[in-house]
Amino acid sequence: MYEVEIKVRAAHDDVRERLADADATSLGRVTQVDTYFDAPHRDFAETDEALRIRRESRTADATGEGETDAQLTYKGPLVDSESKTREEIEAGVENGDDVRAILESVGFAPAATVEKERERFSLQGFTVTLDTIDGLGEFVEVDAEVETESAVPDRRDDAADLLRSLGLDPDDGIRTSYLGLLLDTSE
Repeated sequence: MYEVEIKVRAAHDDVRERLADADATSLGRVTQVDTYFDAPHRDFAETDEALRIRRESRTADATGEGETDAQLTYKGPLVDSESKTREEIEAGVENGDDVRAILESVGFAPAATVEKERERFSLQGFTVTLDTIDGLGEFVEVDAEVETESAVPDRRDDAADLLRSLGLDPDDGIRTSYLGLLLDTSE
């Protein structure tokens, strides 16, 4: 599975209005805390890979109760020079703390944490996400999944067209992950 993604830095208010005008479907809001790990056997910064545990809390329902899920995710190297497209393998896990303990027991070390608030919409077969990243600010992501690498160029072009329809310039796309952006600002 490949995640085709274009991300740009952008204020949310105008984009939110354009999404409403386009009759985008709201998918709700979530809070995510991503803990990234360094591997004992290779340097993920050099290989352009990532391993993370994501804890996601959905907005509370009418009873005041929200839900929290955990996922273990591997992200492979970027596969093209025009977007942030990469192979992605995800698995839901019952207990993020136990998975973290397992990873640490076999030599993986927590490297950094990225915290974000996300507001998601569905439009034209894409997920449009308005991200607010602690320490970085506001971003907009347009993404979709494809089965094969050969399907990436067409889907990437469609994502760029959708960004343009939202008043954003895909040429302003940022290929660096939020983790990379945070690490760059801390140096």
